Amino acid sequence: MSKRLRVAVVGAGAAGLCAARHVLALQHAFDPPVVYELTAQVGGTWVYEERVGCYDNGHPIHSSMYRNLRTNLPKEVMMFPDFPFDPLLPSFLPHQEVLRYLQSYSQHYGVTPHIRFETAVEEVKPVTMETGEGKVTWEVTSSGGRYGRRTETFDAVFICTGHYSDPYLPSIPGLEHFKDATHSIPVSGAVSLLEMALIGYHGRAVCKTALKETSAAAVVILSHGKPPLAFPLPPQVRQAPPVRQVLKDGGVEFGDGSVTHPQVLLLCTGYSFSYPFLSGASLGLQVEPHLVSPLYKQLLPPAWPSLFIIGICKIICPFPHFHTQVQFALAVLEGTVLLPSCAEMEAEVRREADRKLMEGVQPRHLLKMDSDQWGYYRTLARMGGFSPLPPVIQSLYEEVWRQRRRDPQKYRQINYRLVTDTQWEILELQPDRETNGERETER
Repeated sequence: MSKRLRVAVVGAGAAGLCAARHVLALQHAFDPPVVYELTAQVGGTWVYEERVGCYDNGHPIHSSMYRNLRTNLPKEVMMFPDFPFDPLLPSFLPHQEVLRYLQSYSQHYGVTPHIRFETAVEEVKPVTMETGEGKVTWEVTSSGGRYGRRTETFDAVFICTGHYSDPYLPSIPGLEHFKDATHSIPVSGAVSLLEMALIGYHGRAVCKTALKETSAAAVVILSHGKPPLAFPLPPQVRQAPPVRQVLKDGGVEFGDGSVTHPQVLLLCTGYSFSYPFLSGASLGLQVEPHLVSPLYKQLLPPAWPSLFIIGICKIICPFPHFHTQVQFALAVLEGTVLLPSCAEMEAEVRREADRKLMEGVQPRHLLKMDSDQWGYYRTLARMGGFSPLPPVIQSLYEEVWRQRRRDPQKYRQINYRLVTDTQWEILELQPDRETNGERETER
């Protein structure tokens, strides 16, 4: 490699910290990265913010964290493989411990000095250099922070902004008639309510939090289109089919014709992909609420193989997922991975999408991985020439899912320990205690 490459990282959440950490580890190939972070600290979605709306500087508040939230994956599965959590912590952690972990990760690997805090990325634009090879560089325009507004040039860009910040609002006829319809992001302060309606299957993860934040006499209606939840729900919670419409008097009509008049309509409908600084059209990308395409290996646009969108897949182990994707991306930039032609990569993306559609996967769920993630990680590691994830991560992940299906109220009372790369063990049961919320960390 004739010169070291210059890399921009957008976002200092878990994915961005991981990208910067691995760039710093390859000093022979890369200059220290420039990490752009909109807020004043690292952590991304793991930073709890009581407020909603905007910060004092006018930037939007992107936190999707709940006040009393605990993870629904154990730390032994969640961790970056090269940076374990404190072994004295329980397996299922409050969000504050995950944030502390990310802060420690950033400090340990020397990432923090390379982060430009309170800096907004306004535009990421490719520029084709006038060379025989038609080399592509990237102009990144940013504003705020200590540098003010400026445009800089990079050889590659890692987009690490996550997908838990732009609420997806479904099209419900008559929704404008309901004054207090809101997305699940603002569930924070205690309120006195008689009835709350939670819309969307993800409402099951908000349900306990909503009950804790409302009065003891509150009734919560969980409306979704999935099969009824099989495990026992609190007595003040009932399930309902999807919402058909909101009536002019504010009543909510469900698919079975029943009507209720909740005080709050909480839309637990997930989030949309949003990259306002990135012109998807000029890059040949289709950015839809639940899908970004085409992306080779769910990671890079075939026409622009020095742009990487990290961590957009769902139903995954996020930190190991980032760890694997980042190493593959850097192997591409170093030349260890020789990519197929643009046409061949696009054809592979189409074949993979067609396979899933033939299996009955809905277009909006094409980025959900679940059990497919393990083969995906092995493929990236093999192509990139780096160590794959230890098999114990898959084994324990699948065990936790079995425990969760068996007893969703108590599965987080179990503590685990990794014994070897292939073996884990149960340490002890935690005391039976009520939990207030859970982070959908595998989504």
